[in-house]
Amino acid sequence: MIGNNMNEVSVIGLGAMGSTLAQVLLGNGYRVTVWNRTTAKAEPLVRDGAVLAQSAASAVGASPIVVVCVLDYKATNEILGTKEVASALAGRVLVQLTTGSPQEARDGEVWARERGADYLDGAILAYPSQIGTDATILISGAETAFRRSEPLLKILAGNLTYLGEQVGSASALDCATLSYLLAALLGFFHGARVCESEGLRVDSFGSMLADLAPVLGGEVKHLGEVIQAGEYDRPQSSLMTYASAAEPLVRQAQDAHINSEFPTFASGLFRQAMAAGHGEEEVAALVKVLRGETTDKGGLTAGRTQSG
Repeated sequence: MIGNNMNEVSVIGLGAMGSTLAQVLLGNGYRVTVWNRTTAKAEPLVRDGAVLAQSAASAVGASPIVVVCVLDYKATNEILGTKEVASALAGRVLVQLTTGSPQEARDGEVWARERGADYLDGAILAYPSQIGTDATILISGAETAFRRSEPLLKILAGNLTYLGEQVGSASALDCATLSYLLAALLGFFHGARVCESEGLRVDSFGSMLADLAPVLGGEVKHLGEVIQAGEYDRPQSSLMTYASAAEPLVRQAQDAHINSEFPTFASGLFRQAMAAGHGEEEVAALVKVLRGETTDKGGLTAGRTQSG
């Protein structure tokens, strides 16, 4: 139990994730106040001891820490953007666990501070079933607010990572992770169609990728180090090699009459990088195309810098 009423928390938003957050906190001895626009979602939690607030404002006023986990920032603004909520926010820590952009996090921090509240922005990189065990939650914002909320957040996430006071950091890393995940999923789904078109088992393909996961993870780690250092001239695998490998994907899709949008898009990016003169560099040099950089005949780059 935490002294000074810090074992009291309000959870706003009772979808699959929000309900799980509230349930885990209840199971760890917290006095949990809940509110949701559809009150029926609160009934299982109330049966387990949660207190149902009659309004968002009363939920905010009930606890020193308020956790918000709704669909998006638009929903957050609709719920919290009333005079009643504004008058209840002063002195509280608002922990925003709704998926959003870094700019939305910065705007949220300004909004909360104007109303006398501390603000943390977080990203949950986990499924509801992982909450309370090995879940990863990224948090950014004022350190004083984080220290007040840390015991509670550690209950929710075995892998809690505080990224510092730049409040957009958690959302930025969440966006970066989602970028990787979405591209990987698109690649897997296209690979599944390749397998189907050739009469191969998709589950075996999935198992093969799972076995390769440590190798693929090591490659991503290496490429991150290359980009951070800006050293592309000692390639483990050149961009030209990947560009050449992308072309058969397009031809296979055309030959098999399956959707070719994904390999065509990927191949187009590699062709741009080749045309810009990056073929002999590490494949990570593809990031230069995404930055909008160009290469002149002397090999010098122009356009956006790495930090730009």
